[in-house]
Amino acid sequence: MHSNPRFKFSVTAFFALLIAVALVATGCGDSDSDSGSSDLSGTVTIDGSSTVYPFAQAAAESFQSSNPNVKITVGESGTGGGFEKFCAGETDISDASRPIKDEEIAVCKKNGITYKEAQVANDGIAVVTNKELAVKCMKVDELKQLWEKGSKVSSLNQINSSFPSTKLSLYGPGTDSGTFDFFTDVINGEEGNSRTDYQPSEDDNITVQGVEGDAGGLGYFGLSYYEQNKDKLNVVSVDDGDGCVAPSTETVQDGTYKPLSRPLFMYFSDKGLSNPAVKGFLDQALKNNAEYAETALMVPMTTEQSDKATATLASDEAGSGATE
Repeated sequence: MHSNPRFKFSVTAFFALLIAVALVATGCGDSDSDSGSSDLSGTVTIDGSSTVYPFAQAAAESFQSSNPNVKITVGESGTGGGFEKFCAGETDISDASRPIKDEEIAVCKKNGITYKEAQVANDGIAVVTNKELAVKCMKVDELKQLWEKGSKVSSLNQINSSFPSTKLSLYGPGTDSGTFDFFTDVINGEEGNSRTDYQPSEDDNITVQGVEGDAGGLGYFGLSYYEQNKDKLNVVSVDDGDGCVAPSTETVQDGTYKPLSRPLFMYFSDKGLSNPAVKGFLDQALKNNAEYAETALMVPMTTEQSDKATATLASDEAGSGATE
């Protein structure tokens, strides 16, 4: 019986292929083992800013895919609402579009909640109008006239004769929102100094729908929500005295979009960090911050900001119940 050289070659090739596949599988296994994440389990609870929500959600989905035994919940109660839960010990991580306030620090301290603060991205607040309400640029003082407490402005034409006379319908974040705090501070000169005859919501998607559906619609929210809906809305450039500048990744990153650019944060409790699942999530979120910021249509951190955030997480010093 004669041997078949073609058959010998095929068998040899087959076993070589099996060995190669085994080596690749072994290599992949080592990689998963090195990450130390595949065997994690437990829960991670996150709540807070609706502006930071898209970043947190992108990070959560990525972490969940490689750690299926970890249950992650991401809420968006607003920065203030998030800190209420965080300082009551109800959440591990609090998303925030502003630094924690003194009164919130006091509540955390009273309840024994120590924590750290890490920046995760940058953001600009976008002022938007309905597509039919064509406004290219507004000065900071004009925005103040429109939004300050007691304002009776009902059409932009009352502020500037070159603006449309369309009757306005105003939309914006609720008072629990860090966006509300930041906007009223830098535009109106004091946190909480705002007219109240507008339609507030902690859900920026509702604000988007309101402005889009009303010919006189005008509102403000985090830049990422405009980026996701730019085909439906008109964005207003802002003049801080140096000319009109539109919000974008570039203008927020280089600081020329003034005064409506800001850092975005995650606060994490020391108790939460003792949970390997929480620590693993934060490690991955900060390591891949640029990727998640891009997914969330946010402005990524600079290298210096990213290094500082990573160092904060790696620090063994216990949080003091105050910002670092």
